[in-house]
Amino acid sequence: MVRDSLADDDTPDVQSVLKALQDPDCQEIIRVLSEPMTAEQISNAAEIPMSTTYRKLEWLTEASLLEEGLEIRTSGQHAKRYVTAFDDVSIQLNEDRELIVEISHESQTADERLAELWSEVKKEL
Repeated sequence: MVRDSLADDDTPDVQSVLKALQDPDCQEIIRVLSEPMTAEQISNAAEIPMSTTYRKLEWLTEASLLEEGLEIRTSGQHAKRYVTAFDDVSIQLNEDRELIVEISHESQTADERLAELWSEVKKEL
C-alpha cells in the first residue's frame, strides 16, 4: 500500500515505488533532475540512452516520484518536462504487517503553483 500526501485514487503499489527506487538508471535520473527538464535533457545529463530514459521516466511517473508537465514552445513543438515530485519517501510496517510507502510532496499553495507555471510560460514568450 502507498500513502501519498497528495492522495489521489491512483496511488501506485509498493512494488512500483521500490522497483523504481532500486533501479540505478532511475536513481541517476532523480539525481540529475534538480530543475524541470525534458527527456532529452535528462538523457544527456544522466548519460542514459533515450529509449531507456523514456522507459525509466514512465516507471518514475507511475510510481508518483516524478511529475510530468508541458513545456510550451513558440514553435508549437511542445515538449514534456519532468520534475521530482517528492521530498521524502518512507517505508513502514503497519499493524497488519503490511508495508506502507509514504511519499511526501513539497507543499505549495495554489498561488505558488500558478506563479511558477506563469513564470515558465513567460520564459517561452
